[in-house]
Amino acid sequence: MPRIAVLISGFGSNLQAIIDAVAEGRLPGVAIAVVVSNRRDAYGLERARRAGIPTEYHPLKPYRDTGRTRQEYDADLAALLKRYNVEWVVLAGWMHVLSNAFLQHFPNRVINLHPALPGMFPGTGAIRRAFEAYQRGEIDHTGVMVHLVPDEAVDAGPVILQETVPIYPDDTLETLEERIHQVEHRLLVEAIRKTVLEHSQSQEEG
Repeated sequence: MPRIAVLISGFGSNLQAIIDAVAEGRLPGVAIAVVVSNRRDAYGLERARRAGIPTEYHPLKPYRDTGRTRQEYDADLAALLKRYNVEWVVLAGWMHVLSNAFLQHFPNRVINLHPALPGMFPGTGAIRRAFEAYQRGEIDHTGVMVHLVPDEAVDAGPVILQETVPIYPDDTLETLEERIHQVEHRLLVEAIRKTVLEHSQSQEEG
């Protein structure tokens, strides 16, 4: 049974999509071993608790306050996940760029969701920046991608799935965000099925 960790920083709607998919049998055999947040008040932690999933709070500030590095923070995060026997890591709104001090422990097993197409609007505020580019007449669509995280590059790496999301003349930022979130929820579950489950099945067959 593949064990995944879900890393969050906020509301956790994409986490909820994974929780629902597991509960409904759409990710057969996948177990959410732990949900980790870098913010104590992230509502996603409450979502996990309601589903009976272990939670961890792993803040960066104590490291900064005591002069410890991001690499130390990331190495300790990896060690935390190892205690839960995690095999795969899903970044579902995790607002830190992970360093190789973390990634080396999960080579080609870190999955990231980003609300833009490959090479477009990396980093934070991607939906807002896409909407502003539309208003300037530069684009007529944006999208969602799910990709592997092999290194420290921001929102880059081998794409697992991607989907275009049109921007309409009567869109507001809020309506565009809602439409993108709907695609995110579906695409992330499909990407987990495509990577985690297919990898697990290939190992069993091998």
